[in-house]
Amino acid sequence: MTWEIVIGLEVHTQLSTSSKIFSGASTAFGAEPNTQADAVSIALPGVLPVLNKGAVERAIKFGLAVGARIAPRSVFARKNYFYPDLPKGYQISQFDLPVVGQGALTIQVEPLSGNAKPYEKVVRITRAHLEEDAGKSLHEDFHGMTGIDLNRAGTPLLEIVSEPDMCSAVEAVAYAKALHSLVRWIGICDGNMQEGSFRCDVNVSVRRPGEPLGTRREIKNLNSFKFMQQAIDYEVQWQIDRLEHGGKIQQATVLFNPDTGETRAMRSKEEAHDYRYFPDPDLLPLDITPAMLEQVRTTLPELPQAKQARYVNELGLSAYDAGILTASREMADFFEGALQILSPSPQSSPASGRGGEREKQPSISEVPGQAKMCANWLIGEVSAQLNRDGLDMVQCPITAQQLGGMLARIADGTISNSGAKEVFRTMWAEGGEADAIIEAKGLKQVSDSGAIEVLVDEIIAVNADKVAEYRAGRDKLFGFFVGLAMKASKGKANPAQLNEVLKKKLAS
Repeated sequence: MTWEIVIGLEVHTQLSTSSKIFSGASTAFGAEPNTQADAVSIALPGVLPVLNKGAVERAIKFGLAVGARIAPRSVFARKNYFYPDLPKGYQISQFDLPVVGQGALTIQVEPLSGNAKPYEKVVRITRAHLEEDAGKSLHEDFHGMTGIDLNRAGTPLLEIVSEPDMCSAVEAVAYAKALHSLVRWIGICDGNMQEGSFRCDVNVSVRRPGEPLGTRREIKNLNSFKFMQQAIDYEVQWQIDRLEHGGKIQQATVLFNPDTGETRAMRSKEEAHDYRYFPDPDLLPLDITPAMLEQVRTTLPELPQAKQARYVNELGLSAYDAGILTASREMADFFEGALQILSPSPQSSPASGRGGEREKQPSISEVPGQAKMCANWLIGEVSAQLNRDGLDMVQCPITAQQLGGMLARIADGTISNSGAKEVFRTMWAEGGEADAIIEAKGLKQVSDSGAIEVLVDEIIAVNADKVAEYRAGRDKLFGFFVGLAMKASKGKANPAQLNEVLKKKLAS
């Protein structure tokens, strides 16, 4: 029997401010427990919260990036509930009037089935509101007791709430990945899921086609895309099995156990939980002026989709290549930095990837074929070596300038592709610039047509029988002559020139 899956996400994004949302305490990760829990974080009597402007600017930045309405006036409220890691007994959040209103994010979905084609989907964003993070309960290494670390209490969060627009685990993961990439791209969150900087709550329900929405269960605190996929798949099947056997779904909060691959109920959740929201009396309403909005807008970088379209339209790259190059801000910046060295334009400056109006980038007419060569090396050799070494683009041991300098030597014929690979290996392991490595290792190609003609004449002279066979129609012998010539030149002959001279000499 057919079932429809309905999924919505609530994503908690820790904002990249150096201090907390309502105090000056540090947000640095990894400090000794409770050493960054200041008087405001632990709610000592008489303390007053002061709003962090940087957190507001980051929230606005996100709203602009997803085309959302930014509220000119928003209000902070107290969300009242008891939990051991919430010393105040309430969380300062936003309820009726969030800072970011409705927006949307376009995602690329790659189905797991080999026959299904990739497709694009728009996921609506309901709202994004500012709030403070809670502390953390630690259950391990305490001899059966629970420890409370309040270092995280007060860290600024942007909670991004989607509409229930996703209908599979694949779509939910694609959305979460796109959101993760975007918040890192615009510089509002480091996206470190292991440290809890980007955490997802997933609301899952199932229904018969055409029927009202089913009862949802919320899978809490997923900090891995792999676990998200597994948790949703398990939860969907659990709900379907229960309904098909005559059971009912009770709204609940559930946790995913990656060791068993199962979800389990943590607590039941009533349809209308009474948090007794009311405006926080210690915080004035947040007013965002048009001038502030425009000031934040100037800090937005070129967004991934716009950059991807430019790579296709101006640089002549395929949509596939452009998609990989814009998968992360670091990859795109590296590509543009290398391309700028490879094909400098007097009208453009090296891409910083930051700032408001983007600098002019080389067009396809200025870099014929070179953008493709740069993309091939970055997607191929560089990415493969990063994978072998277990590194990401941030940790790449070579710079965009180093790679661009090496590619320029391929483009001008100084080195062959095989020579470039040796330069690349040396550069990766030992550092240094391409020109110095080429000189030190004697990797320059022989591009002197006169020298190549002398070498070819000698080969033809001592292989008269093979020449006769070639001229009699054995075209495959051409590779034999190329091999002899490359061996004689110790691999330094320019292949294009060598082929041209060989064809001319063998035909005469």
